[in-house]
Amino acid sequence: MEPEEHAIARDARERAYWRTAQGYRIDELVRESDLFRQMLMQAVRNFADVIQGFTRIEEGRALHLIDEALSFVMQTSVRQAVHEHDRKIQDYADMLQRANDELVRKQQLLSETIESRQQVTRRVVHDLRNFLNAFTTALEVLRRTPSANGRALALAERQASDMKALIDELLEYSVVLSGHNTFAVEEFALRELYEEVVSVYRAAAEAKGLRLDAEFDAHLGATSSNRLKTKQIAVNLLSNALKYTQSGAIGLTMTALGADHWRLTVTDTGIGISPSDQARVFKEFERAAGSDTPGVGLGLAIVKELVRSLGGEIRLESRTDVGSVFEVRLPLQVSLMAAG
Repeated sequence: MEPEEHAIARDARERAYWRTAQGYRIDELVRESDLFRQMLMQAVRNFADVIQGFTRIEEGRALHLIDEALSFVMQTSVRQAVHEHDRKIQDYADMLQRANDELVRKQQLLSETIESRQQVTRRVVHDLRNFLNAFTTALEVLRRTPSANGRALALAERQASDMKALIDELLEYSVVLSGHNTFAVEEFALRELYEEVVSVYRAAAEAKGLRLDAEFDAHLGATSSNRLKTKQIAVNLLSNALKYTQSGAIGLTMTALGADHWRLTVTDTGIGISPSDQARVFKEFERAAGSDTPGVGLGLAIVKELVRSLGGEIRLESRTDVGSVFEVRLPLQVSLMAAG
């Protein structure tokens, strides 16, 4: 292709691109080119009528040249216009596919959420029924066998305590779930939060004969987040570690993680969690298989939701009879809207 043809093709493609961007249809593009052709040919004929030295042969050659050039321009323009239309159609198709994928994902999430809530309801009803049955049995023992009052009262008190624990954790979980839209963001020193939590759990660990290993990164300063939610994460993880550790130590560390994040780690030398149980322990009412430690199985579900609401991530590493490591990564700057 000659340099002139390259220039003509480039201009034709550019014209088609802008005309398509302006909303021209292909038939309108063709009609515009045809009108331009007619104008040029009429101009050549007018020129031939006025200039006596311009022969019919030269006129024919000029008309032929115009016809070929504009045919080339029209073909190039139409091809470019078709390409632009195809590209737009593909963009729309991709957009619709993404929207459809997102809709399917949200429908699946909604379905899973509904099923999860139904499971929660069934589990709560089941547990409360068991508690009430045992409580009723204790009352019946009191009525029929006065000599067994001490044992019956102990059983009744235990069932009442378990019911209260279940209701308290359900209330906390419902608050966490309902508070995922907006929450207060404030700047606070992580060192102060660390010392507050350590002072409480060092005493609790010592009371159980355990050691609390605590460490704070001196490079870690303040964070803009929700202080209560951050404290709940640390407290729930430490309570969980304390509950499942009978000897050895529990640990808490807070460290800087790059310029934008920080890390909270809770460790224990407890019973550990098998690989098959590690995914499900974050679900409502799920606990490690074979565990006879008291609890209703909402603690880690609460932690997971708290971490998500602050735009963070949680990771678990554990070995049976060795212990567990819960690692939470959180942003130093949390937006006013909860993470979606």
